[in-house]
Amino acid sequence: MAINFTPGPSQLYFTVEDHARKAFRDGVPSLSHRSSAFEKISKQATDGLKELLELPQGYHILFTGSATEIWERSVQNLVAESSLHFVNGSFSKRYHEIASQLGKQAHKIEVAAGEGFDSYSASANPELIALTHNETSTGVSLPLDFIHSFRDQHPNALVVVDAVSSLPYPKFDYTKIDSVFFSVQKSFGLPAGLGVWIVNERCIAKADQLQQQGVNIGTYHNLPTLIANAKKNQTPETPNVLGIYLLGQVVSDFLKRGVHTIRKETEYKAAILYQALQQHAIAKPFVQDKKIQSQTVIVAQTGAATETIASQLAQHGLQAGDGYGDKKKSQLRFANFPTHSKETYELLVDLLEKIK
Repeated sequence: MAINFTPGPSQLYFTVEDHARKAFRDGVPSLSHRSSAFEKISKQATDGLKELLELPQGYHILFTGSATEIWERSVQNLVAESSLHFVNGSFSKRYHEIASQLGKQAHKIEVAAGEGFDSYSASANPELIALTHNETSTGVSLPLDFIHSFRDQHPNALVVVDAVSSLPYPKFDYTKIDSVFFSVQKSFGLPAGLGVWIVNERCIAKADQLQQQGVNIGTYHNLPTLIANAKKNQTPETPNVLGIYLLGQVVSDFLKRGVHTIRKETEYKAAILYQALQQHAIAKPFVQDKKIQSQTVIVAQTGAATETIASQLAQHGLQAGDGYGDKKKSQLRFANFPTHSKETYELLVDLLEKIK
């Protein structure tokens, strides 16, 4: 079986198959979301995530259909008029577009793909600041001190971070962030179909305020409804029960492994691949500035050799991810998630070094 380096859906975590078998034996996919059995599953997943991500008191975990849904829900629930988006790739661009489609004054600061943001000085007063920690399309990661700086610059704004292809790697200072979200088919190594939305009390208060003012903040998945159900370890509708169960089991596996170990292994794997690309005759790192090179999605500029490199890796059971969008035939992307072992990355580097 090929090892999948595509950055989403990516390689399943190695324990998922056994957890899924047990779930089917125990009838988990048929559970009512109003049952005590589901409440126990939901609580295990949320408690485990709070421990893994080191969330402080006052942060709540909500389940949606996907991270794409959370783009829309976050704008609906947290913005009356204006948002500010930092755009440097396809996914941060799409977040901005969704805010515009919802009729908000969606402002943006945009740089070219592969670049970061050198600095930013406060000028406007947005209600929401949208930051994509790890731009999956380009392999750019925003430095944590940049993300954390907005609390002081915009104390009244809600800072919302798309961490779809990076959590649980980054160690965020959650006192500087109001909301973080991700989907499970990337770093958590799970089948697609579940989004996780983390919000604090400031977010809940803003949604309540907008609702009281008569602003349309959505229906069954608006924040007040999601929160009211989450407090009972339930969801407004029948959710992806199997997905929530598997998330809880994999998070438990991560906790046994230790988030510190996961972070150190992630940095080791990224370091050896970036070094190999830097020294390679054909393939080079797309992101040149080391301060913004993603640790979890490494993008190689492979040009005319893209198909050749991908084919040679595939012969050894390693499936590289295609470049994104118009870079599909000139780049390769390599997910670096907890499911990708150090030995797999060492093999990848060895094979790359033999391709001339």
